Amino acid sequence: MDQHIIIIAVVILALSFDFINGFHDTANSIATAISTKALKPAYAIMLAASMNLIGALTFTGVAKTVGGKVANPANIEHGVYVVAAALIAAIAWNLFTWYYGIPSSSSHALIGSLAGAVIAAAGISAVNLAGFLSIVESLILSPLLAFTVGYIIMSLIRLIFANFSPHKINSRFRSLQVLTAAFQSFSHGTNDAQKTMGIITFALVAGGYQSTVEVQTWVKVSAAVAMALGTSVGGWRIIKTIGTKIIKFEPASGFAADLSSALVIISATLFKLPVSTTHVISSAIMGVGSAKRFSSVQWGTAVTMVSAWIITLPVTMVLAGFTFIIVRFLFL
Repeated sequence: MDQHIIIIAVVILALSFDFINGFHDTANSIATAISTKALKPAYAIMLAASMNLIGALTFTGVAKTVGGKVANPANIEHGVYVVAAALIAAIAWNLFTWYYGIPSSSSHALIGSLAGAVIAAAGISAVNLAGFLSIVESLILSPLLAFTVGYIIMSLIRLIFANFSPHKINSRFRSLQVLTAAFQSFSHGTNDAQKTMGIITFALVAGGYQSTVEVQTWVKVSAAVAMALGTSVGGWRIIKTIGTKIIKFEPASGFAADLSSALVIISATLFKLPVSTTHVISSAIMGVGSAKRFSSVQWGTAVTMVSAWIITLPVTMVLAGFTFIIVRFLFL
């Protein structure tokens, strides 16, 4: 197949992944505000879409990490086809988990798929093991940090406002939730949209269209717009799981969950580390619920979610590997 055609196909696939990521993941950032009635669904989605767009246009460090740390795209033969296979696998897994309302990780899916496709194409030695493991470490440690931060912030709120009337607390924190929902959506854009920018840049380097992992302006803008459009569609299945099936939300707990996860995500962005916003947000919610009462967390839902998190990396690696074999058979 002509190199120009396949690179166009990869860009379309990448932006499709970003669009799907928008309604799959960004729902997480507004679920708590909708659950506590701090925002009406239509307003919440518009807020999330606009703040995601701004966040996505603000940073590029995570994009460079994704574009160069898993493997060196310049050293991968048929690298553009590798990216195509990775994106097909990641999109398939995202749609599967979205359909069943499981808030799995688009980040795990993308990183796992890229590694699996690289291994199928060039062997395990082609994977930059140190870089890959550093990404996996950030994906594993960030939920633990989010749980801890959520627990601490909710504990402080309970301590500081112990003598306030529930009506006054709910009224104040419902207003504050609008701000934290915006912050949450902004932080999501700073991290998740960059993964698509990174994968497109990987393909451009592998195809010989550029020599460094610097993110071109058109890549940055198109990825930001694709995610914002996906957000505007709304991921209602995931909103239901996040907003109702982990803990019973009140405005104070929604505020604590939003603030905790946003702080962890924006910190990871500043350190140029890709994290799973789904994992971070869900873990922050669990931490907040545990601070209120350990039994208030619906741990059955939590176990289902964690199980999906655990299997995503290996499943997408295998899926991407088989996808590359099929792509190679058909086009190479």
